[in-house]
Amino acid sequence: MTSAALRTPLCDLLGIEVPILQAGMGRTSGTVTPPPLVAAVSAAGGLGCLGAAGMSPDEIRGAVAEIRRLTDRPFAVGLLIPASLSAAEVRREDVRRDVERRFPEQWRLVQELYAHYGLDPDVRPPHEQTLGPELIRAQIDVLLAERVPAIVAGLGDPSWVVPLARDAGIVTMGIAGSVRHAERQRASGVDVVIAQGAEAGGHTGTVSTLPLVPQVVDAARPTPVVAAGGIADGRGIAAALALGAEGAWIGTAFLFAQEANVADAQRRRLSEVGSHELCVSRAFTGKPSRIVPNEVADRWAAAACGPLPMPHQMVIMDDFTVAAEAAGRWDLVSSPAGQAVGLLAAHEPAADIVHRLRREAVEAIDRLAARGGRTGAFADA
Repeated sequence: MTSAALRTPLCDLLGIEVPILQAGMGRTSGTVTPPPLVAAVSAAGGLGCLGAAGMSPDEIRGAVAEIRRLTDRPFAVGLLIPASLSAAEVRREDVRRDVERRFPEQWRLVQELYAHYGLDPDVRPPHEQTLGPELIRAQIDVLLAERVPAIVAGLGDPSWVVPLARDAGIVTMGIAGSVRHAERQRASGVDVVIAQGAEAGGHTGTVSTLPLVPQVVDAARPTPVVAAGGIADGRGIAAALALGAEGAWIGTAFLFAQEANVADAQRRRLSEVGSHELCVSRAFTGKPSRIVPNEVADRWAAAACGPLPMPHQMVIMDDFTVAAEAAGRWDLVSSPAGQAVGLLAAHEPAADIVHRLRREAVEAIDRLAARGGRTGAFADA
């Protein structure tokens, strides 16, 4: 059987060859998924995605231009569009003052972390603007002006973005970690719902991929659904199609891509950690996020005060993260990863990852056919 067995209507919607979508993964500043990675995935037949939540509007504009220099294939840009924020402040200094005034225990804990690890508290993120309505709108305005092929909305409600994107000819996708969130995404009018199970890295829900995807497929119908969470090889892609999804949204596997913006120390840790060792923590953003465990997450978990909501927790821990990175203490920063990490070890070019996933998925479908399983839903899509 050829890779035509993998072709689904999603491929026609996005203009791609195989329904393999690389998850856009962000950082405090910059991105884990830089233009060379995005372009390589797209050029290999999948859909690369720039994780742009931690980028300024000008940085996004420059990254989009670089992707287009590297490939003429479709790509996506992912942003955080939270349904709610704990404050309307859009400058980090305003949020810092608010935390110091209203949440002294959390503020004191962060200062103790600086002192304990010998970090410089005056090292700050390069951008003073933080996650808020003003920044998010500015980021979206760049994507609309650039007419990027697709926008992916994480953490929330993209209903105000959808009509603007549709007018610009841009496909919209929304991530959902529950049926309720999927229904909200569908009501917003997105073109694609990404059903992300709890196995996923980064911000995640509590329902596992296997029960979540078919429920979202039923709830979102006729909107196409992409499966996410715990998918890192072709067997996972075949399983996603069997659950009724039209593609797979894959993040952790691309942390192992040579083009990924991942520090060497983080790469080594990712190669060593097992699926069972990962933890879900609110320490770095204020929202549940699956990460490689570290001392900082442990200290927040043990603290009686608990973390703050977004963006307050994100701001004070962005500061800490930048100071830790400047000191080379990668063991202290957030390192999101999904439980599929246990399937991975080798670091390879992104294009090779796409080709391997494609080959493995076809082989998995062939095995089902050899056992007498019905594969018409795959081959005829």
